[in-house]
Amino acid sequence: MIYRLFATALALLSLAIAVDTLRAADNPDDAAIAAVRKSEEQLVALFNAGKADELAAMFLPKGELIDEQGTVYQGSQEIKDLLTAFFKNFPKTKLAINVESVRLVGPVAIDEGTRTMTTEDGKVKSQFRYIAIWAKGEKGWQLASFRDFADDPAPTANESLQPLAWLVGEWINEGADGKVAITYRWSEDKNYLLGEFVVNSAGESPRKSTQRIGWDPSVSKIRSWLFDADGGFAEGTWTVVDDGVVIKSDSVNPDGTTASATMNITTKDKDHYTIAGTDRVIGDSLEDDFEITVTRRPAAARK
Repeated sequence: MIYRLFATALALLSLAIAVDTLRAADNPDDAAIAAVRKSEEQLVALFNAGKADELAAMFLPKGELIDEQGTVYQGSQEIKDLLTAFFKNFPKTKLAINVESVRLVGPVAIDEGTRTMTTEDGKVKSQFRYIAIWAKGEKGWQLASFRDFADDPAPTANESLQPLAWLVGEWINEGADGKVAITYRWSEDKNYLLGEFVVNSAGESPRKSTQRIGWDPSVSKIRSWLFDADGGFAEGTWTVVDDGVVIKSDSVNPDGTTASATMNITTKDKDHYTIAGTDRVIGDSLEDDFEITVTRRPAAARK
C-alpha cells in the first residue's frame, strides 16, 4: 500500500515537471527571460572570480557601462580596462545582484534591480540601482548597456530634524507681562523634538503647553503640533533657512475661532534667538506684529 502511494506521488510529480517543461517550450518569452536571468548569474560569477576578460566579453562590441556619476565606458576594451583596474585595486570584492524584474521590449530584454558590492574584509559595502539592457546575439544574450544609479537610503526622521538640533536645551524669555520657560529635548526614539512651554504671569497659576516636532516624509517637510494649556492647538510647517527657520502656523482657539501666522525664528548666536510673528490673523482681525528674544538659560539657574 505504502509503495503504491509513493509510486503514485512520483508519477504525479513527473507529470507536473513535464507540464512545466511543455509550458516553457510553448512560451518563448518565458524561455528568453530565463536565459537572461541565467546570463545575469554568469555575470555575477565572473565578477566574483575577478575575470575581467570574460566579463567584458559579456558586453556587445559597442556595449556601454555607465557608472552612478554618469561616466560612460563604451566598447569591450574600455570596459575591460575599467574592470582590470577595479580588480587590481579592490581584489576579492564580491558582487550580489537582486533582480527585481526582467521584461521583453521588442528585440531586447530590460533587467532592473539592485546590486551590492562588498570588499574582502566586509567593511565597505555599496549599493546601487541598475538597469541592464540585454540583446540576443551570436553568443547568446549580451549586454548592450548596464547603468548604475545612486540608491542612497532615505534620511531618517532624526537626520531630517538635525537642522533644529540647536534648539535642544533650556531657554527663557522674560517680558513685562511674565516669564516663559522653554525646554526642548529629543524623544526616546530620537525621531521627534519635544518642546515644553511654561508661562508664569503675576497672580496666575503656571500654564504649560507642549509641542512635538517631526518629519513628514509624505511632503518632505518638518511639521509641528502644539497643544496649549487652555485647550487650543496649532499645527505648523517649518522651512529651514540660512539663519533660522520660518514657520507657517494655523491654530484653533478654545472658543472655536481660528488663527494663522508666520513665525520667523532667527538665530543670533548659540545662546540667543528671536521669534518674530507676522501676518497674524485671529478670526477676522489682523493683529500687530511682534518680536521677542529668547535666551539660553544659564547653567547655574538650572540647578
